[in-house]
Amino acid sequence: MNKTFRVSGMHCASCETLINEEVKELSGVTDVATSAKDGICHVSTNDDVADEAIIAAIKAAGYDAVLEAAPSQVEQAIPTEHTIDLVEHDGDRVSFRYLTETRGEGTVDIQGDGRPKFHGEVIRQKSGTLEFPSGIKQEAKEIAQFFESLIQEKAVVQTLPVHREQVIAPKRTVEQENEQKATFVLNGMHCSSCAGVITKSIKKLPGIADAQVSFAAEKARVTFDPRQTNESAIIARIKKAGYRAQVAGSANPDEERARRQQEIRSYWRKFIMGAVLSAPMLYFMFLDFFAFLPGRAFLLPLVGIISFILATPVQIFLGAGFYKGMWSSLRMRTFNMDSLIAIGTSAAFIYSVVSFLVYAFTNNSVLGVGGEKIPELYFETAAFLITFVLMGKWLESKAKGQTSDAVRKLMDLQAKTARVLRDGKPFDVPIGDVVEGDIVIVRPGEKVPVDGIIVNGGSAVDESMLTGESIPVEKHPGDKVIGATVNKNGSFEFRATNIGSETVLAQIIRLVEEAQGSRAPIQAFADRISAKFVPAVIIIAIATFLVWFFLLGSTLSFALMAFTAVIVIACPCALGLATPTAIMVATGKGAQNGILIKGGEPLEAACKVRAIVFDKTGTLTKGKPEVTDVITVGTHDEDEVMEIAAGLEAKSEHPLAEAICRYAEEESLASAQVANFQAVPGHGVRGDVDGVIYYFGNRKLMATLGLDVHRLERKMRRLEEEGKTAMLLANEKEIFGIVAVADAIKATTPSAVASLKRMGLLVYMITGDNMRTASAIARQAGIEEQYVRAEVLPEDKANEVKKIQATGVKVAMVGDGLNDAPALAQADVGIAMGSGTDVAMEAGGIVLMKSDLQDVVSAIQLSRETLGKIKQNLFFSLFYNVIGIPIAARVFIGLGIVLRPELAGLAMALSSVSVVSNSLLLRRFQPNHRNWISTFAPVVMTTVFTVAFVLLARVSVMAAG
Repeated sequence: MNKTFRVSGMHCASCETLINEEVKELSGVTDVATSAKDGICHVSTNDDVADEAIIAAIKAAGYDAVLEAAPSQVEQAIPTEHTIDLVEHDGDRVSFRYLTETRGEGTVDIQGDGRPKFHGEVIRQKSGTLEFPSGIKQEAKEIAQFFESLIQEKAVVQTLPVHREQVIAPKRTVEQENEQKATFVLNGMHCSSCAGVITKSIKKLPGIADAQVSFAAEKARVTFDPRQTNESAIIARIKKAGYRAQVAGSANPDEERARRQQEIRSYWRKFIMGAVLSAPMLYFMFLDFFAFLPGRAFLLPLVGIISFILATPVQIFLGAGFYKGMWSSLRMRTFNMDSLIAIGTSAAFIYSVVSFLVYAFTNNSVLGVGGEKIPELYFETAAFLITFVLMGKWLESKAKGQTSDAVRKLMDLQAKTARVLRDGKPFDVPIGDVVEGDIVIVRPGEKVPVDGIIVNGGSAVDESMLTGESIPVEKHPGDKVIGATVNKNGSFEFRATNIGSETVLAQIIRLVEEAQGSRAPIQAFADRISAKFVPAVIIIAIATFLVWFFLLGSTLSFALMAFTAVIVIACPCALGLATPTAIMVATGKGAQNGILIKGGEPLEAACKVRAIVFDKTGTLTKGKPEVTDVITVGTHDEDEVMEIAAGLEAKSEHPLAEAICRYAEEESLASAQVANFQAVPGHGVRGDVDGVIYYFGNRKLMATLGLDVHRLERKMRRLEEEGKTAMLLANEKEIFGIVAVADAIKATTPSAVASLKRMGLLVYMITGDNMRTASAIARQAGIEEQYVRAEVLPEDKANEVKKIQATGVKVAMVGDGLNDAPALAQADVGIAMGSGTDVAMEAGGIVLMKSDLQDVVSAIQLSRETLGKIKQNLFFSLFYNVIGIPIAARVFIGLGIVLRPELAGLAMALSSVSVVSNSLLLRRFQPNHRNWISTFAPVVMTTVFTVAFVLLARVSVMAAG
């Protein structure tokens, strides 16, 4: 009979051996196969071996186990239908009660890995497993709310009995195995509301699991089921909404850059055309104030007809884009900025046309009677408004282009051609023609075109453009080379292993682009306001008109100008650009410094961190332990001790084993031949050398042998107080000696820890070392002993992080992203450092390309400055609208503060430019340096806009006078 058990706590082959030996001792067990990698133990038994006996044997070996449910058990079990009756949650546990003929109960625990688990049974719907909805944060409160929704819906569910805990994975709208993602480059968006229109349009297609549209990045990321829809259908849907799109992968960097430049030139041409047509009308405005202006008497009667002729092409041709945008939004039953511009300019233009025609028919003349201007005409308002908005769009598109400079610079690193061997002859081919397995030749001074492994020759390679390490790295046959790095003085041949989108550079670019298009949680605030913003502005504008015209008895033209000013001064764009532009600049700047931030969520989370936990080995320390001391006992010499220790450790997978074997090799010592090797988890190792059993490990191992270590305690304590790990070699009768191994801390560790403390962070260290050794390392690093967590097993690191979180602080975990993965996942933000070329690692919301702890400091600093910039942008955009809309509505007319519609349009255009420009100041970010310009920019901007509003109001009063 075959059974499978799920085992927790294993981390190496020694664990497998220990479990196998314990289980094999059971009577009736015929075979055992254990896998530490998969965390399972397969057992073949006779029918009379109880499951509980096997679990007890595994626990005796020091591990926890539960029986894996056989698929047939679940499939053949008879389901029972229920309706959920009661839900309660307390801490990390959710209890639910369901109704059957007899009441049943169940619980859900929120585990350390963040995944909820049902105990005792699997809950199923008739169509399959009832799983949590996508997007749920896996918190007890939210899971309880999910069950409560089942109560309200009176949903019928089914339960199946099982033999172990069933992990309930987040449910996705589209099955994971059929899910596909695509990124689209968008064209034609004018404001953040356009992003909402496109999102709503895409989500109407069948099979769409998720759609995220970024106005700032001008891209859409869509997750869909290819069985129900495809990229062509999505593009067609976007075009139907009034915008243009193409798959991101189909546009090369040069085409993307050309498209951006074309957009900038288009806005520039339209702005210049509008300025040329509007300039004469500006002169006409001055005719009312200055009698000495040349041609005044001649021009006054002609002002009406000339303004009509000049304003018409501005309104119809240059303003066509706004009407098109309004039409697209109306088809989706919403409003956007185009709607506001189209409504405002149309009101001024149509009112002027009607006034002009009424005057012409009444006076039988299209010229002003008696040498005067035709009154009540506001052609210049519509023309100036469109011109100023186009100027703002030109400036905004230029500024937005600069937010993605970092990605373009990364793209520019890519070599254009490669020299490959074909039939034994070298050929220069485009980079896209290189295929996996090609032998590529790299000469001195050339860029490495793709990733690969050196097969011939060698050189020093400059990897600073990707990792930030300034010192060239020596490369020899068998070493990896990274595409876009620069060969220095030698030449070599390498075999291409990763090409196209699989190269490290391509992965970095993709990660940065995805991060730039992501959303930070703080953006939800702006989204809530933006969703109601335009309709609210239209309501305020209509109310302004009604109050002035009907309640206060103003003229029609006065009320209409107030209505128009309110419409055009409101700017949802500034609010919509506040968060994404800052994220785009910050993630790009981070990538340039070897800090890869995987999106807005980890960027914001890093800002809120108040405690930071470092794994010791390889993070605070160099990760390359070395033998520092060999102390013999009695008549035994150092060579004898090291030969036996090296022989034992040669078969061990412990991190310190390599240091001992390397020392023996460097000293030209012959490692002893060991038979019957066995690892003793948490204690050390044992093995047979020439018929004698030797033991090598810690005090606990010696204690099990009954050997007295008290006479060596002073020496061991001295070594441990120096931050060294002391291990003892012995046979069953006596101790031979002590071998001490130390892993030196990195040069930047003390300064980085000090910087983090100055930033107000609590700095913790987690290690498997004993407390004395851990405290010594902590002292060297500058970490207080109260923040040291010693003798922590790898699988318990996540629990330690959870304990710190339980004190009420947000926690960042810094590790290597491999054996620290559970702890990185448990932390509020995981920082995987020293990953080198493994930029796609799942663990860690932030990935550091090199092993410098100062980059942890830089990541936190960049996060704080970015979130501060986002808050500045949000404040400024809200401040602008809060102060601008009342002025436009002429609330302060009693104070002589009035704002003409065209000047309101100018203020609106400049507000978006100001927000983007403020975000661009993040490009001046430098680690460990205060960005003073960025700090004082919002104060200066607020002051400037306040003064500008006053000055524009005075100009408006003069024009009205």
